[in-house]
Amino acid sequence: MVYAHIAGWGMSVPETVMTNADLEKIVDTNDAWIKDRTGIRERRIASDSQSSSSLAVEASLKALQVANLKPTDLDLIICATSTPEHIFPATACLVQDRIGAVKAGAFDLLAACSGFIYGLNMAAQSIQSSAIQNALVIGTETLSRFVNWQDRNTCILFGDGAGAFVLRASDRPGGVLSAVMHSDGSGSNLLILPAGGSKYPATEATVQAGRHYIEMDGREVFRFATRVMAQSTREALELIDLDLDQVEWIIPHQANIRIIEAAARGLKLPMERFVVNLDKYGNTSTASIPIAAVEAVEDGRLKPGNKVVLVGFGAGLTWGALVAEWTGPMETKPKVYPSRYRFWARLRSRLRRFARFVEGLIWGRHS
Repeated sequence: MVYAHIAGWGMSVPETVMTNADLEKIVDTNDAWIKDRTGIRERRIASDSQSSSSLAVEASLKALQVANLKPTDLDLIICATSTPEHIFPATACLVQDRIGAVKAGAFDLLAACSGFIYGLNMAAQSIQSSAIQNALVIGTETLSRFVNWQDRNTCILFGDGAGAFVLRASDRPGGVLSAVMHSDGSGSNLLILPAGGSKYPATEATVQAGRHYIEMDGREVFRFATRVMAQSTREALELIDLDLDQVEWIIPHQANIRIIEAAARGLKLPMERFVVNLDKYGNTSTASIPIAAVEAVEDGRLKPGNKVVLVGFGAGLTWGALVAEWTGPMETKPKVYPSRYRFWARLRSRLRRFARFVEGLIWGRHS
């Protein structure tokens, strides 16, 4: 039997910090109100030179470094994002080009804040079926560019960042053990970015109406989230006959501290069993779970052998949970340096563009 192990992990967040005090200067809110209702103290904001793909590249290279895996060994890249670089091409393809993953297929996955769980499950199933050996799953967001900074109900919530996991095939038991994915499109209006797609293409009217900003019915999203977080966690554990007391950590989507507290009550678990870092980063959507996991590893909480549940929810409506045994990096030699591939990746990209130019000149004569 083939198992899909989480063998590498990395995160990247912008340096610019926006505190609640900073928000007080631009919108009618205050630090105490934000902390009481969300648990958020600050969030990271991407600079003009940063984007969803640049954050994803940095997180991916760190994950590959931990996994000691060359970009050229990747078979698949899945990028879960609610804020892609473009509608097309896929942000995953931009990452593939910039890190030099010459063998990898690449695509974006749009399932809002549940996207990282969806992507992990799909990558794990591809490995478990022996279709591929190595996969990179990314969650990356620049949500600050899609919030209305005059809407205190949404602008206080979101931040920017990226996280990535490397999954590798092994005959050693462990890794991803089970997962569930769900959706309910009847709630699609509760959390939505209305314009910019085919229904409402960008026009002067849609821009003036503010239809390119996130819109949310916070009360209804809260009710939905508090119901499905505990429900999907139990469902994923039941698939493998695992009890909650056998799980060391729950890593939830970092949306709102009250939602996480409600999930803890629903599961009858103390908050100490939950990895929470939303006070520092806010809601980074698809990136929130991998960022929280990376920090838990780095501070020594999440250790090899631990059973962990990743659980999230998002627009769509979507929700899901994934159970894994954290096994850490595999023994591989020699030591590789993924970041060194960036130079060759840039060179390769330029050469391929030049080759297409020459090809166009040659074939253009006969068109």
